[in-house]
Amino acid sequence: MQFKKIQIRNKGNVTQEMNLTFVCFLVVEDDCPYQPPVMCHHNGPSLCFLIPEFWGDIANDFYWKSKHTGQFMDYNFDVTKGEIYIKCMEGATTNICYNVLDCNVHERGLGDKVAFYWEGNEPGDEMTVTYRELLQQVCQFANVLKSQGVKKGDRVSIYMPMVVELVVAMLACVRIGAVHSIVFAGFSAESLCERILDSQCSLLITADGFYRGDKLINLKVIADDALQKCRDKSFPVQRCIMLKHLSKEVEVPWNPEVDQCWLSLLSGVSEECEPEWCDSEDPLFILYTSGSTGKPKGVLHTIGGYMLYVATTFKLVFDYHPEDVYWCTADIGWITGHSYITYGPLANGATSVLFEGLPTYPDVSRMWEIVDKYQVTKFYTAPTAIRLLMKYGSEPVQKYKRDSLKVLGTVGEPINPEAWQWYYSVVGEKRCPVVDTFWQTETGGHVLTPLPAATPMKPGSATFPFFGVVPAILNESGEELEGPSEGYLVFKQPWPGVMRTVFGNHQRFETTYFEQFPGYYVTGDGCCRDKDGYYWITGRIDDMLNVSGHLLSTAEVESALVEHEAVVEAAVVSRPHPVKGESLYCFVTLTEGVSFSRTLEAQLKKQVREKIGAIATPDFIQNAPGLPKTRSGKIMRRVLRKIARNERDLGDVSTLADSSVIELLFQNHCCGAM
Repeated sequence: MQFKKIQIRNKGNVTQEMNLTFVCFLVVEDDCPYQPPVMCHHNGPSLCFLIPEFWGDIANDFYWKSKHTGQFMDYNFDVTKGEIYIKCMEGATTNICYNVLDCNVHERGLGDKVAFYWEGNEPGDEMTVTYRELLQQVCQFANVLKSQGVKKGDRVSIYMPMVVELVVAMLACVRIGAVHSIVFAGFSAESLCERILDSQCSLLITADGFYRGDKLINLKVIADDALQKCRDKSFPVQRCIMLKHLSKEVEVPWNPEVDQCWLSLLSGVSEECEPEWCDSEDPLFILYTSGSTGKPKGVLHTIGGYMLYVATTFKLVFDYHPEDVYWCTADIGWITGHSYITYGPLANGATSVLFEGLPTYPDVSRMWEIVDKYQVTKFYTAPTAIRLLMKYGSEPVQKYKRDSLKVLGTVGEPINPEAWQWYYSVVGEKRCPVVDTFWQTETGGHVLTPLPAATPMKPGSATFPFFGVVPAILNESGEELEGPSEGYLVFKQPWPGVMRTVFGNHQRFETTYFEQFPGYYVTGDGCCRDKDGYYWITGRIDDMLNVSGHLLSTAEVESALVEHEAVVEAAVVSRPHPVKGESLYCFVTLTEGVSFSRTLEAQLKKQVREKIGAIATPDFIQNAPGLPKTRSGKIMRRVLRKIARNERDLGDVSTLADSSVIELLFQNHCCGAM
């Protein structure tokens, strides 16, 4: 990409140089309080006219076998005007694997640059992979896939731990035009089976197993169970490739009619593989996300627009420089890992840390030890991890220098201001900007985000839209709200990386995201905008409560609860109330050594009342030794709502990381009148 060095003056009047992609499209209002207001166009004109010029300029930095011929972007967001569609550079042909590997090795001279520092579960278990080595491994495995009959358009399911071979497998798929469907290696056999069946995958790639902390996960046993379930449902998967990852011998089931060894298949295979040239709008990957009905949705992303979007958001949101060492702690089984471990960093020729382990194993200093070991400059993690480490205090953090850190990022959920302050003050020592990014599996990349050192920070706010993204806030009637307001967060136009459909069910795509408010993409999240134009995500719309006619954000109540020194984490859901309509039911996880009592309960209610107002006073506060979370760390509020109502029909809970917390929560249930 072309760069232009500009100076950014932040609110504290501190000037910092920052490399930005050639940006000449900034919208500036005369009365904007920040100079220059890079994203501060709050109530002013939108950036909608920038799409062809801005993204077209960026597209010139990528390799296209042939150019697009029609409009750069074409779309319809209005279900009343016909089928919903989004197209970016349709007719252009490219290959994303070629762009992120071949171009870096052969055109940019980055062959000997480290692509990944792999850090295993156990300290000292490590590996370094250069761009040249990664390209060779990807080409070789792509030839293996072709020898197995995999061809352009076929779907391949990948169920692997956080190892370099996972990146190799996904890039090998896209090199030959196949569509990868990665399933997080903590999902159950039933969940894996469901995803294989829905995407009609012809091949499964897995591993023998891995350790998560001191716990052995026998992945091949789970994979075999899933394949048997597929056979029981009349969809036999004919081939399964298994990587031997564990150094210790474990008993691995083996079916010679289906199973093949990764290493054996590579023997004698060429390290050269011509890429398959694909249309910009050909499918790139399917990634399943939870649906409100309980049935996962196969979010489909396409090649060209997604490549442009993740490359650009990575570069600008993390202020990427060639000398940076970047670490995203997510799992590649989630969209964060797709966009900001694999495709975004590799498209920029970045060096990343790929981590297999846990933040608390073998001790709670593990993350900061890794930061120092690899001199990490840009660090990206989830609020859940931050809150987990907060409860151990600052001492485990301060055992290590962390002086290499320059930018801190958060992802996955709104971060409460208390966790933000701890992250900023203790981890970053008040010298690292925090980029609180809002986006979804469906958006492909960041849509609301600060730019480091360019956007004045407000703890807990995702701040402003990324370039070309045009948000709006709607009320229940679908009317756009201006100025300070709260309601439904929607987007008025697409960006290159937005999803194109739900795999195999375009009607569900339209119903879920476009029918409620025709003309808008509906995120499903609530949002408020303050007087300065900053956006604050308030949680899923069904997590917003209407108490006596007052719209309350669960996130706001949770933040007030967590401000109490006794509370580590809180989750708030609605419970029916005969007078108010809905009441606040709060789950609180307490600091180690603190006991739940009526006195503490009264203190917490008082704190919420004082922070928000009497209308937000919790009706119920329940002690929660643990909260039901997915394996990616997201709280399953659907389950909490059931517990609050004392309803044991929980639906699908296969994605829970620890199902034992459910019974504990029912035992502690507040049995007040419904």
